[in-house]
Amino acid sequence: MSNINYQIHQDEQNKPWILLIHGLFGSLDNLAALRRGLTDDYKVLSIDLPDHGNSLHTDEFSFANYALLVSELINELNIEILHIVGHSLGGKIAMQLALSQPDLIDRLIILDIAPVSYTPRHQLVFEGLEQVPLATITRRQDADHYLQEFIKEVGTRQFLLKSLNQDDNGWHWQFNLALLKRDYAKLSAGLDSKSPFIKPTLFIKGELSDYLMPDHKDRVMQLFPNSQLKMLANTGHWLHAEKPALCITTIKRFLA
Repeated sequence: MSNINYQIHQDEQNKPWILLIHGLFGSLDNLAALRRGLTDDYKVLSIDLPDHGNSLHTDEFSFANYALLVSELINELNIEILHIVGHSLGGKIAMQLALSQPDLIDRLIILDIAPVSYTPRHQLVFEGLEQVPLATITRRQDADHYLQEFIKEVGTRQFLLKSLNQDDNGWHWQFNLALLKRDYAKLSAGLDSKSPFIKPTLFIKGELSDYLMPDHKDRVMQLFPNSQLKMLANTGHWLHAEKPALCITTIKRFLA
Protein backbone atom coordinates (compact mmCIF):
# COMPACT_ATOMS: atom_id res chain seq x y z
CA MET A 1 0.00 0.00 0.00
CA SER A 2 1.30 3.43 -0.97
CA ASN A 3 2.78 5.86 1.54
CA ILE A 4 1.33 8.70 -0.53
CA ASN A 5 -2.18 9.96 0.17
CA TYR A 6 -4.07 10.46 -3.09
CA GLN A 7 -7.41 11.02 -4.76
CA ILE A 8 -8.51 9.96 -8.24
CA HIS A 9 -11.07 12.01 -10.15
CA GLN A 10 -12.47 10.42 -13.28
CA ASP A 11 -15.69 9.44 -15.01
CA GLU A 12 -14.35 7.43 -17.95
CA GLN A 13 -11.63 4.83 -18.13
CA ASN A 14 -10.24 5.77 -21.53
CA LYS A 15 -9.08 9.29 -20.66
CA PRO A 16 -5.36 10.04 -20.33
CA TRP A 17 -3.92 10.46 -16.84
CA ILE A 18 -2.67 13.73 -15.37
CA LEU A 19 -0.94 14.06 -11.99
CA LEU A 20 -1.14 17.27 -9.91
CA ILE A 21 1.60 17.99 -7.35
CA HIS A 22 1.27 20.89 -4.88
CA GLY A 23 4.02 23.01 -3.32
CA LEU A 24 5.67 23.55 0.07
CA PHE A 25 3.37 23.55 3.13
CA GLY A 26 0.43 22.54 0.92
CA SER A 27 -1.80 19.58 0.22
CA LEU A 28 -3.73 18.09 -2.67
CA ASP A 29 -6.58 20.58 -2.11
CA ASN A 30 -4.33 23.46 -3.22
CA LEU A 31 -4.69 22.51 -6.87
CA ALA A 32 -8.44 21.83 -6.67
CA ALA A 33 -9.25 24.58 -9.18
CA LEU A 34 -6.97 22.95 -11.74
CA ARG A 35 -8.44 19.54 -10.94
CA ARG A 36 -11.98 20.76 -11.56
CA GLY A 37 -10.95 22.29 -14.87
CA LEU A 38 -9.15 19.19 -16.11
CA THR A 39 -11.49 16.34 -15.16
CA ASP A 40 -13.59 16.73 -18.31
CA ASP A 41 -10.64 15.63 -20.44
CA TYR A 42 -8.37 13.72 -18.06
CA LYS A 43 -8.29 11.23 -15.24
CA VAL A 44 -6.80 13.40 -12.51
CA LEU A 45 -4.54 11.99 -9.81
CA SER A 46 -4.05 14.44 -6.92
CA ILE A 47 -1.51 13.68 -4.20
CA ASP A 48 -0.20 14.93 -0.89
CA LEU A 49 3.57 15.14 -1.11
CA PRO A 50 5.51 13.19 1.52
CA ASP A 51 5.69 15.18 4.78
CA HIS A 52 2.51 17.02 3.76
CA GLY A 53 -1.22 16.47 4.13
CA ASN A 54 -2.08 12.87 4.99
CA SER A 55 1.03 11.32 3.44
CA LEU A 56 3.78 9.69 5.45
CA HIS A 57 6.38 11.69 7.35
CA THR A 58 9.89 10.83 6.27
CA ASP A 59 13.23 10.98 8.08
CA GLU A 60 15.08 13.12 5.54
CA PHE A 61 14.18 15.26 2.56
CA SER A 62 15.61 14.52 -0.86
CA PHE A 63 14.28 15.16 -4.34
CA ALA A 64 15.24 11.61 -5.29
CA ASN A 65 13.32 10.00 -2.42
CA TYR A 66 10.21 12.11 -2.94
CA ALA A 67 10.24 11.30 -6.67
CA LEU A 68 10.72 7.61 -5.90
CA LEU A 69 7.72 7.56 -3.55
CA VAL A 70 5.56 9.27 -6.17
CA SER A 71 6.70 6.81 -8.84
CA GLU A 72 5.85 3.89 -6.56
CA LEU A 73 2.29 5.19 -6.32
CA ILE A 74 2.09 5.55 -10.11
CA ASN A 75 3.23 1.97 -10.53
CA GLU A 76 0.89 0.73 -7.80
CA LEU A 77 -2.03 2.27 -9.69
CA ASN A 78 -0.86 0.56 -12.90
CA ILE A 79 -0.48 3.86 -14.72
CA GLU A 80 1.90 3.32 -17.60
CA ILE A 81 2.33 6.94 -18.66
CA LEU A 82 0.87 10.28 -17.61
CA HIS A 83 1.17 14.03 -17.82
CA ILE A 84 2.39 15.87 -14.73
CA VAL A 85 1.62 19.37 -13.45
CA GLY A 86 3.75 20.54 -10.53
CA HIS A 87 3.71 23.87 -8.69
CA SER A 88 6.71 25.31 -6.83
CA LEU A 89 8.27 22.50 -4.74
CA GLY A 90 5.87 20.14 -6.51
CA GLY A 91 7.35 21.38 -9.77
CA LYS A 92 10.81 20.44 -8.59
CA ILE A 93 9.61 16.98 -7.64
CA ALA A 94 7.94 16.66 -11.04
CA MET A 95 11.18 17.69 -12.76
CA GLN A 96 13.18 15.20 -10.68
CA LEU A 97 10.76 12.43 -11.61
CA ALA A 98 11.01 13.38 -15.29
CA LEU A 99 14.81 13.35 -15.16
CA SER A 100 15.06 10.06 -13.27
CA GLN A 101 12.17 8.12 -14.83
CA PRO A 102 11.32 9.77 -18.17
CA ASP A 103 9.43 6.76 -19.49
CA LEU A 104 6.64 7.41 -16.96
CA ILE A 105 5.89 10.87 -18.34
CA ASP A 106 4.31 12.01 -21.57
CA ARG A 107 4.33 15.79 -21.08
CA LEU A 108 5.53 17.93 -18.20
CA ILE A 109 4.04 21.24 -16.99
CA ILE A 110 5.91 23.27 -14.36
CA LEU A 111 4.21 26.15 -12.56
CA ASP A 112 6.49 29.04 -11.56
CA ILE A 113 9.67 27.31 -10.47
CA ALA A 114 13.05 26.53 -12.05
CA PRO A 115 15.49 23.65 -11.50
CA VAL A 116 17.90 25.99 -9.71
CA SER A 117 19.01 26.83 -6.18
CA TYR A 118 17.08 29.53 -4.33
CA THR A 119 18.17 31.76 -1.50
CA PRO A 120 16.18 31.26 1.73
CA ARG A 121 12.80 33.00 1.62
CA HIS A 122 10.66 31.23 4.21
CA GLN A 123 12.47 32.15 7.43
CA LEU A 124 9.58 34.23 8.79
CA VAL A 125 7.11 31.49 7.89
CA PHE A 126 9.07 28.95 9.92
CA GLU A 127 9.41 31.39 12.84
CA GLY A 128 5.69 32.08 12.81
CA LEU A 129 4.72 28.42 12.64
CA GLU A 130 7.00 27.59 15.55
CA GLN A 131 5.50 30.34 17.69
CA VAL A 132 1.99 28.88 17.57
CA PRO A 133 1.39 27.16 20.96
CA LEU A 134 -0.41 24.08 19.67
CA ALA A 135 -0.97 22.73 23.19
CA THR A 136 -3.00 25.74 24.33
CA ILE A 137 -4.86 27.16 21.33
CA THR A 138 -8.57 26.38 21.04
CA ARG A 139 -9.32 27.51 17.48
CA ARG A 140 -7.63 28.46 14.21
CA GLN A 141 -8.11 32.15 14.93
CA ASP A 142 -5.78 31.75 17.92
CA ALA A 143 -3.07 30.38 15.64
CA ASP A 144 -3.65 33.20 13.17
CA HIS A 145 -3.04 35.71 15.96
CA TYR A 146 0.45 34.29 16.54
CA LEU A 147 1.23 34.06 12.83
CA GLN A 148 0.34 37.73 12.24
CA GLU A 149 3.51 38.92 13.97
CA PHE A 150 5.66 37.17 11.36
CA ILE A 151 3.44 36.85 8.27
CA LYS A 152 1.60 39.99 7.19
CA GLU A 153 -0.08 38.58 4.08
CA VAL A 154 -3.56 37.36 4.97
CA GLY A 155 -3.63 34.94 2.03
CA THR A 156 -0.39 33.28 3.14
CA ARG A 157 -1.69 32.80 6.68
CA GLN A 158 -4.97 31.37 5.39
CA PHE A 159 -3.03 28.97 3.17
CA LEU A 160 -0.92 27.75 6.11
CA LEU A 161 -3.92 27.43 8.42
CA LYS A 162 -5.52 24.95 6.01
CA SER A 163 -2.91 22.48 7.27
CA LEU A 164 -3.73 23.07 10.94
CA ASN A 165 -5.91 20.18 12.12
CA GLN A 166 -7.40 19.02 15.39
CA ASP A 167 -7.88 15.42 16.51
CA ASP A 168 -8.18 13.54 19.82
CA ASN A 169 -4.58 14.47 20.60
CA GLY A 170 -5.08 18.19 20.04
CA TRP A 171 -3.96 20.59 17.32
CA HIS A 172 -1.16 19.75 14.91
CA TRP A 173 0.31 20.85 11.61
CA GLN A 174 -0.23 18.26 8.90
CA PHE A 175 3.12 19.05 7.29
CA ASN A 176 6.30 17.81 8.94
CA LEU A 177 7.42 21.17 10.27
CA ALA A 178 10.56 19.98 12.05
CA LEU A 179 11.88 18.13 9.01
CA LEU A 180 11.02 20.86 6.51
CA LYS A 181 12.84 23.45 8.61
CA ARG A 182 15.87 21.21 9.22
CA ASP A 183 16.19 20.22 5.55
CA TYR A 184 15.12 23.54 4.06
CA ALA A 185 18.50 24.02 2.37
CA LYS A 186 18.04 20.68 0.59
CA LEU A 187 14.60 21.50 -0.81
CA SER A 188 15.91 24.93 -1.89
CA ALA A 189 18.78 23.34 -3.84
CA GLY A 190 18.95 22.95 -7.58
CA LEU A 191 18.43 19.79 -9.60
CA ASP A 192 21.07 17.86 -11.47
CA SER A 193 21.07 15.00 -13.96
CA LYS A 194 23.48 13.32 -16.34
CA SER A 195 20.73 13.12 -18.96
CA PRO A 196 18.17 15.78 -19.91
CA PHE A 197 14.43 15.21 -20.19
CA ILE A 198 13.80 15.55 -23.92
CA LYS A 199 10.00 15.27 -24.03
CA PRO A 200 7.76 18.35 -24.40
CA THR A 201 7.84 20.55 -21.32
CA LEU A 202 5.96 23.75 -20.50
CA PHE A 203 7.09 26.27 -17.89
CA ILE A 204 4.36 28.71 -16.86
CA LYS A 205 5.53 31.88 -15.12
CA GLY A 206 3.56 34.30 -13.00
CA GLU A 207 4.44 37.73 -14.39
CA LEU A 208 4.82 39.31 -10.95
CA SER A 209 6.74 36.40 -9.42
CA ASP A 210 10.53 36.18 -9.05
CA TYR A 211 10.71 32.37 -8.94
CA LEU A 212 11.22 31.85 -12.69
CA MET A 213 13.56 34.47 -14.10
CA PRO A 214 15.46 35.12 -17.38
CA ASP A 215 18.78 34.13 -15.83
CA HIS A 216 17.34 30.65 -15.18
CA LYS A 217 16.89 30.00 -18.90
CA ASP A 218 20.29 28.39 -19.54
CA ARG A 219 19.83 25.83 -16.77
CA VAL A 220 16.26 25.14 -17.85
CA MET A 221 17.37 24.45 -21.40
CA GLN A 222 20.25 22.23 -20.28
CA LEU A 223 17.91 19.90 -18.40
CA PHE A 224 14.73 20.42 -20.47
CA PRO A 225 15.85 21.22 -24.03
CA ASN A 226 12.38 20.62 -25.51
CA SER A 227 10.72 23.25 -23.32
CA GLN A 228 8.78 26.43 -23.84
CA LEU A 229 7.75 29.29 -21.57
CA LYS A 230 4.37 30.95 -21.16
CA MET A 231 3.71 33.93 -18.92
CA LEU A 232 0.39 34.68 -17.22
CA ALA A 233 -0.07 38.44 -16.97
CA ASN A 234 -0.74 40.09 -13.61
CA THR A 235 -0.21 36.90 -11.61
CA GLY A 236 2.25 36.05 -8.87
CA HIS A 237 3.63 32.76 -7.61
CA TRP A 238 0.08 31.44 -6.94
CA LEU A 239 -0.93 31.84 -10.59
CA HIS A 240 -3.14 28.73 -10.51
CA ALA A 241 -5.24 30.28 -7.74
CA GLU A 242 -5.16 33.85 -9.04
CA LYS A 243 -6.21 33.04 -12.62
CA PRO A 244 -7.30 29.40 -12.66
CA ALA A 245 -9.26 29.60 -15.93
CA LEU A 246 -6.30 31.07 -17.81
CA CYS A 247 -3.91 28.57 -16.25
CA ILE A 248 -6.17 25.66 -17.22
CA THR A 249 -6.54 26.97 -20.78
CA THR A 250 -2.75 27.30 -21.09
CA ILE A 251 -2.23 23.74 -19.86
CA LYS A 252 -4.91 22.30 -22.16
CA ARG A 253 -3.49 24.05 -25.22
CA PHE A 254 -0.08 22.59 -24.50
CA LEU A 255 -1.48 19.09 -24.04
CA ALA A 256 -3.82 19.21 -27.05
